[in-house]
Amino acid sequence: MSDDAAGPPAPRPPRRPRYRGTHPRRFAEKYKERDPERHPETTAKVEASGKTPAGSHRPILVAEVLAALRPEPGETAVDATLGHGGHAEALLPRLLPDGRLIGLDVDPIERPKTERRLRALGFGPEVLAVRASNFAGLPKVLAAEGLATVDLVLADLGVSSMQLDDPARGFTFKEDGPLDLRMNPDRGLPASALLARLDTAKLARLLRENSDEPHAEEIATAVVEAGRTEPVTTTARLAEAIREALAPLPARVRAEEGTAPLSRVFQALRIAVNEEFTALDAFLAALPSCLAPGGRAAILTFHSGEDRRVKQAFRDGERAGLYASVAREVIRAGPEERRANPRASAAKLRWAVRAVAPPGV
Repeated sequence: MSDDAAGPPAPRPPRRPRYRGTHPRRFAEKYKERDPERHPETTAKVEASGKTPAGSHRPILVAEVLAALRPEPGETAVDATLGHGGHAEALLPRLLPDGRLIGLDVDPIERPKTERRLRALGFGPEVLAVRASNFAGLPKVLAAEGLATVDLVLADLGVSSMQLDDPARGFTFKEDGPLDLRMNPDRGLPASALLARLDTAKLARLLRENSDEPHAEEIATAVVEAGRTEPVTTTARLAEAIREALAPLPARVRAEEGTAPLSRVFQALRIAVNEEFTALDAFLAALPSCLAPGGRAAILTFHSGEDRRVKQAFRDGERAGLYASVAREVIRAGPEERRANPRASAAKLRWAVRAVAPPGV
């Protein structure tokens, strides 16, 4: 038989992507644990070291959240900040049979991934509904679901590990990327556009109000000045301006502060870009009317600006007779959880229980 009769050779299978060198620089190559199915050994090694694998999220204070919410079979719950779905995954089995959970998340990138993950665990549409909404939109979501109230509401505020770990989202100064910081990249303006509009006084006020930044004036001056030379459009350029602002400080002060000033500046800009305090105030105001009599709410916060609002709203609600009881003390992660997951160190949990009868009855 001739070679022509044998036909063309079969196409060669594509080569498996390889990492360049022993220390790749690109984020997608550097963190193999972002693909745990292909690299389970890397993921296990990262977790064993007490770190969170890049691109994933460890739910915080899970046992404490469950103790505060006390989910029962047949109840309806809302996870107002679905994220990676860790808390939802713990809640769902306790709502069955006949119960359901509504998960809200505004992030169009992470929300579909989380829904696919939870569906793969066996939670179908009859028990899990995932909706594109900010937690401030809770009343509208319930109305669309034909519900007046629900039994449980959980909100895990702040930014998720998946967002922090992806430099393309602009949430971190540890890797260079566009200075974006939007939870929903399809809406609003990125942080770089916000910085371009702020003068020194306005930026300093934003840093003080959103993150209690003690070096607000120095940092604001340096960032605005850097923007006059070249627009601050990347996370690396913003981080460089912050470090330049802090350079005149005594070495002892810089050593004590470490990277905290950078974290606070990024936090302050993220809060402003996403109007987080406005959304939180709206959520807290609507929360009592969304809870059934005896319904329970639990809220995880990660900085003082959030915690002050939650603490005050719960206390005001109790005084007004809207809540039967609220947490007297904040609940923190224990030493073991903080060692296993350093991101739990800043978490504060508060809870409230809706009054059985309306005020005055």
